[in-house]
Amino acid sequence: MCAFLLGVALQTIFACSLPVITWVCVIACGIMLVWNKNATTASAPTIFTLSLACFCICLGLLRTDFAQHTLNQSPLKQSLGQSVDLIGVVEREPEERETSTHLYVTVDDDVLLVTTDRHVGVLYGDEVRIKGELEQPKSFTTELGREFNYPGYLLAKGVEYKISFAEVEVLAASKGNPVINFLLVQKHRLMSGIEQVLQEPQAGLGEGLLLGVKQALGKELEEAFRTTGIIHIVVLSGYNVMLVVAFITFLFSFFLPRLARLFAGIVAIILFALIVGLSATVVRACIMASLLLIAQAYGRTYDVTRSLLFAGVVMVAIHPFLLVYDIGFQFSFMATVGLLLIAPRFEQLLVGRVPSIGVKEFFVATVATQIAVLPLLLYYIGEVSLIAVVVNVLVLPVVPAAMLTTFLAGIVSLVSIPLALPIAFVAHSILLYITTVATFFATIPFATVGVSSVTVPWVFVLYAGMGGVLVWLAHKTQATPTLTKGWIIEEEKEPAKI
Repeated sequence: MCAFLLGVALQTIFACSLPVITWVCVIACGIMLVWNKNATTASAPTIFTLSLACFCICLGLLRTDFAQHTLNQSPLKQSLGQSVDLIGVVEREPEERETSTHLYVTVDDDVLLVTTDRHVGVLYGDEVRIKGELEQPKSFTTELGREFNYPGYLLAKGVEYKISFAEVEVLAASKGNPVINFLLVQKHRLMSGIEQVLQEPQAGLGEGLLLGVKQALGKELEEAFRTTGIIHIVVLSGYNVMLVVAFITFLFSFFLPRLARLFAGIVAIILFALIVGLSATVVRACIMASLLLIAQAYGRTYDVTRSLLFAGVVMVAIHPFLLVYDIGFQFSFMATVGLLLIAPRFEQLLVGRVPSIGVKEFFVATVATQIAVLPLLLYYIGEVSLIAVVVNVLVLPVVPAAMLTTFLAGIVSLVSIPLALPIAFVAHSILLYITTVATFFATIPFATVGVSSVTVPWVFVLYAGMGGVLVWLAHKTQATPTLTKGWIIEEEKEPAKI
């Protein structure tokens, strides 16, 4: 699986020619067949393994080559730089930004990113007419001086072209998937219920924890969350997803038998992913959660490392450009790797040295994920929070209670607002605590520190150094790094602003 991912990365960056890939694939298959017949030879297993790895690399190269050949094939290419008048369907829930709304519109076989007025009033599934200048996205420099590969970022979302400052007219409604449309209607009903019983910014924070909606936080509070390293809790990290999955399976355990619980659990996970949006982090966490339910239902051992690799390979096989261009996918993947490999080692160092006061697990998880994503932070963002560990330890323990009480307050408010007020008071108190911690620590001088530009080779050097340290620790303790039993904590950073 790792070899396949390596092949995808190599083809994305270097674009090997198809004849070369084909010949290498044929040679690798030939070597495997020859050495498989000579299995008694001492070197046969090693050579067979290397040949198999080479074959898997070729599969990754071929999958990415196929995806690359679909680029620049659209008839829209002829209209670049010109004003166009197009009709399409909004295929994803609109993303409201501070001054604009981002729409992903399907026009024939193309998906366009359309930016328009913030109050345009477009919904998922609407058929719209778009007027504006068709253009290709371009890279830009972030506020911290990093060049952001915007074309690659959109390519990972299936977008090649965009229209900025477009005139959008709604022609018809309900042209999308009826299931997704129904789920989004229920999502907005829940959000409306939350907003009736909770004030801002607590309502926005509650919606972010439950549904990944962070627009209502406001610019200042969102910046405080970034500075303190807890923005991940409102962009639906794997931690939030696993809490939802745990709650769903807990409810089903009371009235469903084992196999029915498995089916219902997987269906619920899929529906939740559709409600909150199929971001890389959500999809990865949902695949792993589904595999966990299957393993539990059939009494099998759940190997988290293999589950992570399987989820990554499935996602990359479907969308090859995720691996190199989707920053959220990279952060999510490496944060989980940190929990799998770094957290157990770090916890061993603390055993018997640091007294457990109920937050040691959160401390270990936060440090492990911070270390795992550090090279990516240095490369993409160039800014590191010095207080993230402390703030995460203070905030993460109350996140489950905040999510549960916010959800209950929103549901009950749809029936009776007076009945929801006591629950809303508890939710408000917890959410107020989170916002107070974030705003207080964000005002501390030197809460974050900027670093000079880090190149791609240095990212690999840093990860190679981490790998060397882990191998040394494993050899020293004569134990293989495994996931500490019961771990579901996952801290993830948000990628650079766009």
